Amino acid sequence: MVALSPDLTGLRTPALRRFLTPGLVALLVLASLWSLSSGAAGLGPGQLLAALTGDGLSARDEVVLYQIRLPRLAMGIAVGAALAVSGALLQGLFRNPLADPGIVGVGAGAGLGAVLAIVLGGLLPAGVLAVTGSHLVPLAAAFGGWVTTLLLYRIATAGGQTRVTTLLLAGIALAALAGAATGVLVYLADDRQLRDLTFWGMGSLAGATWGKLAAALPLIALVLLMMPFLARALNTLALGEAQAAHMGIDVQRMKRRAILSAAAATGAAVAVSGGIGFVGIVVPHLLRQADGPDHRRLLPRAALLGAALLVLADLLSRSIVAPAELPIGIITALLGAPVFLWILLSQPSAARG
Repeated sequence: MVALSPDLTGLRTPALRRFLTPGLVALLVLASLWSLSSGAAGLGPGQLLAALTGDGLSARDEVVLYQIRLPRLAMGIAVGAALAVSGALLQGLFRNPLADPGIVGVGAGAGLGAVLAIVLGGLLPAGVLAVTGSHLVPLAAAFGGWVTTLLLYRIATAGGQTRVTTLLLAGIALAALAGAATGVLVYLADDRQLRDLTFWGMGSLAGATWGKLAAALPLIALVLLMMPFLARALNTLALGEAQAAHMGIDVQRMKRRAILSAAAATGAAVAVSGGIGFVGIVVPHLLRQADGPDHRRLLPRAALLGAALLVLADLLSRSIVAPAELPIGIITALLGAPVFLWILLSQPSAARG
C-alpha cells in the first residue's frame, strides 16, 4: 500500500507532540466560545460571560443560548468527533489513507433512509407519525445506516472471516444501489420535498435540538469509549493480519468492532446532520502527519480536531451570508477538497500511479 500523504515528518518535533493535545483542546474551547457568542440574535460575549458567571440573562437571551446555540454547539462537537473518529478507524482497518466513512456505504444507506422518510413519510399511519414527530427523518436515517452495515457485513463474511477487499467493493456496490434508489425517490418528490432533500443532503446543524442530540449521543459516546480498546489492535494490524494474529490479536473480532463502531458513529451523525463530507478523510491525514500513525493518540486527537473543525465550519456557515446561512456541507467541501488535493499532489508521480 502506498501512503498517500505528503511527507511532513520534519514537522514532528517533540514540542509539537507535547503540546498537540492541549492545543487541540484549547482550539475546541475557543471555537465553542466563539460559536456561542456569534449570531444574528445579538447574544454577544458580555451576555455569555454573564450566563457563565451566574449573573442571569433576559428571557429572550436564555432561549437563544439554551435552546438554540448550546444544542447546536453540542451537535457540532458530537458530529465532528464521530465523523473524524470513524474515518481514522476505517483508514486503520483498511490500511488505506483514502478510506472514509462513506466508503462502506453507511452514509448512502442513511441517506436513503432519510429520503424515504421525507418522500414517503406522509403515507405512514397517523399513530406512527404522532409518535415519531420531528424525529422521523433522523430515525429513518439511522435505521438505513444500520441495515446497510449489517447487509455489508453479511456479504463480506464467509467461513467466519471478513474479507476487507470484499467489504470495500461491496460497500461501493451498496452505495451505488442506495444512490439509485434515492434518485428514483427524488424523481417522485414534489417541490417542497425536493427543497427538504436538497438541504438535508448538503448537511446542516440548523435543526439541532436537545431531543435529536439525545437520540444520537449514546451511539457516538459508545464509539468514543471504544477507542482505547481498538487502538492497540489497529496499531498491530498495520504489520499485517498474520502478524497481528501471531501477536495475540483476534483479527476477526477487531474487524467486526471497528466496522460496527464506524457505522454506528457515522449513521448517528448523518441521521441528525445530513451529508457532511471530508471531515472523516482530512482530519486523520493531518494528525497522522503531525504525530505519526499511533492510534492511541490519533483517535482521541481526531475526535478533538473533528469537533473543532465542524464547530468552526458551522460558524462560517452562519456568518458568510448572515442572517441566512449556507449548508455546512458546502463549507466542509470548500475547506476539505483543497486539502485533499494538496495531499495527493504532494506525492511523487510514482506514488500517484
